[in-house]
Amino acid sequence: MIIVDVETTGLDPQENSILSIGAVDFSNPKNQFYGECGVIEGREINPIALKINGFKEKDIRAKEKSAKELFQELIQWSKSVKDKTLGGYYTHFDQSFLLDTARTYRLEWPFGIHLVDIHSLFYTFMLQKKTVRLESGVSNYSLDEILVYFGLPPEPHPHNALTGAKITAEAFSKILFGKSIFKELYK
Repeated sequence: MIIVDVETTGLDPQENSILSIGAVDFSNPKNQFYGECGVIEGREINPIALKINGFKEKDIRAKEKSAKELFQELIQWSKSVKDKTLGGYYTHFDQSFLLDTARTYRLEWPFGIHLVDIHSLFYTFMLQKKTVRLESGVSNYSLDEILVYFGLPPEPHPHNALTGAKITAEAFSKILFGKSIFKELYK
């Protein structure tokens, strides 16, 4: 599984753009990918998104690497990963931006359609313990709540795609195997 996280210029993959991609090969956590790119021409930049991810508009406009080039680098890196199933926290969001980039530039899509998300895994974990918390009748655990449950600090701000992928991979490992794969996250 590839644990992936993206930072973007907003919430809509057709109106906004990827700024960075972080990925971890879950079966070999030392095999990691990180890259940044400029905004797809004509896409909007939401200042709220930049506050979350820490990018500056002038810096992203100056980036020479395109979203197409970054996505191609991700595809090249993923060739070293046996299981290309995408996993993450809100994996549908990450996948929607990656898919839009692939479609925009007519690039191959090697990741399949099925996703694994940490919320579903944590929800199932809590069901087994009979301690699911519901708000207005639904489960809504944030990534920070999941991290803190396992003794990790909340995700740092501003967000970084590789850090997001690593902390999510750590939470996956804690739920699935009861062990740490990134001990440096506990400092």
